[in-house]
Amino acid sequence: MAWVILIASGVLEAVWATALGKSEGFTKLWPSVVFFGGLALSMGGLAWAMRDIPTGTAYAVWVGIGVSLTVVWAMVTGDAAVSWVKIALLVGLVGCVVGLKFVDGGSH
Repeated sequence: MAWVILIASGVLEAVWATALGKSEGFTKLWPSVVFFGGLALSMGGLAWAMRDIPTGTAYAVWVGIGVSLTVVWAMVTGDAAVSWVKIALLVGLVGCVVGLKFVDGGSH
């Protein structure tokens, strides 16, 4: 269950990071509301998952999911340019994060 919560928290990290950019320094109400709600839920889920998953692994997975989804979303919506180099780097990042789960020894 900790892994499900961690993955959901990583998705919420992408949500709050995107909302933060759209809030324009907290001058727009709804992106700011989404940011604070997403931030609270994301951090809460990360903290909960860290009860069963080692901190380094949990944090790397959380950040990896958040970064990857934030960049992919920006490319899909046209807020960021798409390039094969960017895609290859994201695939490498995801591969490294997944590798941490396996190297962790399955202890949790």
